[in-house]
Parts: sequence; structure tokens; C-alpha cells
Amino acid sequence: MTFGRSGAASVVLNVGGARYSLSRELLKDFPLRRVSRLHGCRSERDVLEVCDDYDQERNEYFFDRHSEAFGFILLYVRGHGKLRFAPRMCELSFYNEMIYWGLEGAHLEYCCQRRLDDRMSDTYTFYSADEAGAQGRDEAPPGGAEAAPSRRWLERMRRTFEEPTSSLAAQILASVSVVFVIVSMVVLCASTLPDWRAAAADNRSLDDRSRIIEAICIGWFTAECIVRFIISKNKCEFVKRPLNIIDLLAITPYYISVLMTVFTGENSQLQRAGVTLRVLRMMRIFWVIKLARHFIGLQTLGLTLKRCYREMVMLLVFICVAMAIFSALSQLLEHGLDLETSNKDFASIPAACWWVIISMTTVGYGDMYPITMPGRILGGVCVVSGIVLLALPITFIYHSFVQCYHELKFRSARYSRSLSAEFLN
Repeated sequence: MTFGRSGAASVVLNVGGARYSLSRELLKDFPLRRVSRLHGCRSERDVLEVCDDYDQERNEYFFDRHSEAFGFILLYVRGHGKLRFAPRMCELSFYNEMIYWGLEGAHLEYCCQRRLDDRMSDTYTFYSADEAGAQGRDEAPPGGAEAAPSRRWLERMRRTFEEPTSSLAAQILASVSVVFVIVSMVVLCASTLPDWRAAAADNRSLDDRSRIIEAICIGWFTAECIVRFIISKNKCEFVKRPLNIIDLLAITPYYISVLMTVFTGENSQLQRAGVTLRVLRMMRIFWVIKLARHFIGLQTLGLTLKRCYREMVMLLVFICVAMAIFSALSQLLEHGLDLETSNKDFASIPAACWWVIISMTTVGYGDMYPITMPGRILGGVCVVSGIVLLALPITFIYHSFVQCYHELKFRSARYSRSLSAEFLN
């Protein structure tokens, strides 16, 4: 640091009246970003951008912040315990102090993170230092004043297509997209009804109208996907997003089936390819997942599965291990001990695996069941074990689901507030 009293080996931080002495070497690599920025200050103006006041004679920096909160944060960065909320202090106020000094919500203890999520959910509050910086960058684009209108237009277009609650136009666009999804699903479901197929065979115009409706829906989805690709910032990142991949999987089968019909025609070759065409047409069911763009519940489910893949793998491992154990024991007790009165349903371990999975999940179809007393006792143990094994990872998945729901609800609330301001203006 080139600014400050020459020869001083330490600096003093005065936070709300509490004074802390730090060496210059420690200040350079201090874990708190705001404090470490003092090391690079070269003038008094630079210092006053970081702190509230500065005494050059005492080499003391003044911060008008909560002293008790800074004490807890300082103990955490020095490795003395875990970061928890200060007693008798609002969770949101403490979190605001954390952001000021350069920490994030992930640094909090898990129980405190839950308290913060609940408080944010009650007050519809969301803090993000990165978001504030991004807004500042958007307000002052590097291309100058001439590039500002086009950048603002592109950003408005992106929000219109990506955030259904960002504006009135975005809500209208999302509503139209939902209507097309519902219409396409109704036509798909109706086309599998026997009465519909019989009517379409007798009345050619009915089949033609259903094809026209399908083509209109596909045209809308294709145009929407192309526009979103054109206005996206990063084209490679756009292609890698799961929802965009689902859009591609939902649209592509239609064009493949059309090309196959054009090249093969209404002949025997098309009849041999009928299974393939039916599979491609049934892949339109992926259009239902497009609703995830417009409903927080589906977005929460996808985000939870993404963040809890380790817990999901753990759940599958639990089930597989239990299936291997109980299927082998049930096959032995029901079929392997007494061949004269053996249960034919448990003739093999793979067949017993089906009984184990429906018993562990408490579904109980009743298509196969143990008939011996040891087998029934094993079945009871299997059911109880399934309840316990399934309940253990579900707790972690539930907490992650709640956190993801709050995050998405906060983002939706921010865009809703911007929509309300736009409507009032």
C-alpha cells in the first residue's frame, strides 16, 4: 500500500467504535475483500471509496458498520468457529453486513442459511452484489452511447423470452406458448383414441385438420426457438442448456417424420417404418416440459434434481443394495428350500427383484407375494426397511427443494416488481 503514514507497520480498523489492529502483510491477503482493497489504495480518494473516513496521523480507517456483526465475521475468517448470526440481530441486517464485507450466504452455517431463506421468503427480499454490478455494466455499455439503444433492445428481448414475468409482452408471449403446448397435447392424446382413429380413417379432412394444427404448433415452437437462439449472448451456452435441448428433442421428430414421408411416400416402405414414425410422433410429449419455462414448480423440480444428484445416487444405491439382499433371501425362502411346495413366482432372483421394489416403495400390486411363514416375515422386514431407507435421503432433497423454490420465487418477485413499475409508468 502506497498511501498512509510512512513507516507504520500496522493499520487500525475502526468498525462502529471497535478498533482492530492489523499488520500490513496481513492486510494484503485478508479474506474480506473490502479490507484487502485498502492495500491497493494510492490516494485518499481511493481510501474513501472503501471506508467512510480516514485518519492519516493515526493510520486509522473508519467504517460506519455494525461492530458486533463485524466481530462475528472476523472470528470466522480467522478460523475460530463457523459463521452464525449475531444474537439479537435481524438476519437480513447481518446478511447485509456480510455482503458489505465481501462474504456470501454460502459461508453461513446450514441452520442459519435456512433461517435466512425463511426470512427472505417472508419479506420477498433478495441481495446480490454481482447482480448490482451487472446492472451497472448494463447501464453503461462499453460500446458507447450509440451502442446503448441496441443493447437495451436486445436485453429487453432476452428478458421477454426468458423471464415470463419481466414485462407485459413477456406474459402475453408465455401465455400464447402455453396455449400452443396445451393444444398440441390435446391433439396428441385425441389421436390415440380408437374412435378418433376410426373417424380419421373414414373422414380424411379430420386427419388433415389435425396435421394442420400440429404444423402450426411446430411452426410456433420453431420460430420461438430460433429467435431465442439469435438474441442469446452465448450461442454455445444456449445449446447446452437443458430446456433448450428438450425443445430441440420435441421439435426435431416432426421434421424427421415429414422428411421420411416425403422420401418414402404412402407405400410399403412407409408401412415398414410405421413403428419409427409412431415413436417420433410420440416424442412430442416432451412439449409438456416446455411448461417449465413458465411455472416455478417445474423449474424448482429441475433445479432440485440438478443440485441433489448426489443424494439421488445415494438413494438409488440404497435401493439396489436392498434389492440384491432381499431378492436373494426371498428366492431362497420361497423357492429354494422346499421344491415340492415352492412358489413359482419367485423362481429366480430377477423375478424376486420386482416383488422387492414394489414392497419397499409400499406399492404392493399383489401380483406376487410370499406364501411361506419365513417369506412373510422377510416381506415385513423388507417393507419396514424400504420406508427407512427411502426416508433418509429424502430429508436432504426436501431442504434443497425448499431453498430452490425460495430462490426462484425471489427472482420471480423481482421481475414482477419491474412489471408493476412498467405498468404504472
